[in-house]
Amino acid sequence: MRILITGGAGFIGSALVHYLLAHTNAQVLNVDKITYAGRYFSVNGPAACERYRLVQQDIIDTAAISALFTEFQPDYLIHLAAESHVDNSILAPNSFIETNIVGTYSMLEACLHYWRSLPAAKKQQFRFHHVSTDEVYGDLAEHDPAAAEGSFYRPSSPYSASKAASDHLVRAWHRTYGLPVVMTLCSNNYGPYQYPEKLIPLMIHNALSGQPLPVYGNGLQIRDWIYVDDHVRGLYQIITSGVTGETYHFGGNNQQKNLDVVDAICRLLDELHPQCKPASGSYADLIQFVSDRPGHDYRYAMDTAKVARELGWQPLESFETGLRKTVNWYLQNMQWFNTLQEKGQTH
Repeated sequence: MRILITGGAGFIGSALVHYLLAHTNAQVLNVDKITYAGRYFSVNGPAACERYRLVQQDIIDTAAISALFTEFQPDYLIHLAAESHVDNSILAPNSFIETNIVGTYSMLEACLHYWRSLPAAKKQQFRFHHVSTDEVYGDLAEHDPAAAEGSFYRPSSPYSASKAASDHLVRAWHRTYGLPVVMTLCSNNYGPYQYPEKLIPLMIHNALSGQPLPVYGNGLQIRDWIYVDDHVRGLYQIITSGVTGETYHFGGNNQQKNLDVVDAICRLLDELHPQCKPASGSYADLIQFVSDRPGHDYRYAMDTAKVARELGWQPLESFETGLRKTVNWYLQNMQWFNTLQEKGQTH
């Protein structure tokens, strides 16, 4: 099995690379632009594996991507490459349009050309697996039912709008050109190696540094959280068992208010790393409420019954077990934060 991954030096992508090399015999080609949020040292371990290769390449270069398809001859593509931080998309949406929309178009064109050239058996096997986000469905009220596959898209931010656009392109290339695609949408991921602009690693980083823990608005926004290893296990299951043309939802079934997430992190740090607690007695005393994000969605939630029913996938980690694993990893790998600071890559 030969798998080409885009964005494999990022948080979810690097977890997927590690999973594939540890649990399968797949040959893996990782194509990544290596932006601020994708770094070589998150995939240093696999570098010595003869089944793994990393190529630094911007996906908007269709000719270069086409050459990689021709050279590597993948059986599957897992398209993870994306700009993904909502705050950054509000400040500078241009890179989100370029990577998420133009980059996906480039991948589709290169992939279509490659797929058409394949012999019948390989053409039948090939899949373009596009990875998206629950944010494309937009804002839900607290008691609204979770979004099902096929629900209307109502993106709110430049990030979610750019991902919605990429989803539409993928479905169009399937309908119009027959490209065999499968799509997955996922809720908030967390776990080791996540760049500290996202909520959980940011709170851990700031708490250990004695810095304020900024919480948007009243902190009552609701998100579903999935441990990254559960997600990547599902991604592999999709390329081996998913049905062409279908969409699947992955989530942890762990809806939490943002403030409750921060409180849980503080309680774990109080227990596991008490030596750096503020003089007042708890890391929670560092929480500061800040002006809310423009257009901040209140709640995201997706129905994951389909992937459970059809593929037998279930998350193995609860939020409590996954968060404890995550906090422990950061405490045991504080040099990772220090490396980012030395390179000027933390905010």
